[in-house]
Amino acid sequence: MKKLVMIGMAVLVMFGFAGNGFAAEKRGTAAEAEKMVKKAIAMAKAKGNDAAFAEINNKNGQFTDRDLYVFVYDMGGKVAAHGLNPKMIGKELIDMKDADGKEFVKERVEIAKTKGSGWQDYKFTDPITKMIEHKRAYVERRGDLIFGCGIYK
Repeated sequence: MKKLVMIGMAVLVMFGFAGNGFAAEKRGTAAEAEKMVKKAIAMAKAKGNDAAFAEINNKNGQFTDRDLYVFVYDMGGKVAAHGLNPKMIGKELIDMKDADGKEFVKERVEIAKTKGSGWQDYKFTDPITKMIEHKRAYVERRGDLIFGCGIYK
């Protein structure tokens, strides 16, 4: 009987660890987010913005993976492309604030204008948990556009 209980506990522990590993695999990494932005910019350079935006807006395309998705803003904070929510396209979001009142769109515009690229922290709704979570986004300027992709902490 003791042996059976021990085997049962071992199986539960193994599934517990496997479950945690599986949850971690659902999350994108900072390196993957940055790579995705650079790949989207490369496509825009090679094929033009319209082709890149069409692919970015495709939820089943190469710029949406797990909780990672590319977004594109103009320098005024207007959404040009969005890999998760096509309803955002065309919206002026310059004054948008996160749950703590942080004007994160203004911040990403400022990063693009002053540094050309960089990381920012803010809070946003996680597409997996549907909860407001800490998010970190990499943004990079290409001409008058800001390409970005974020990870959830």
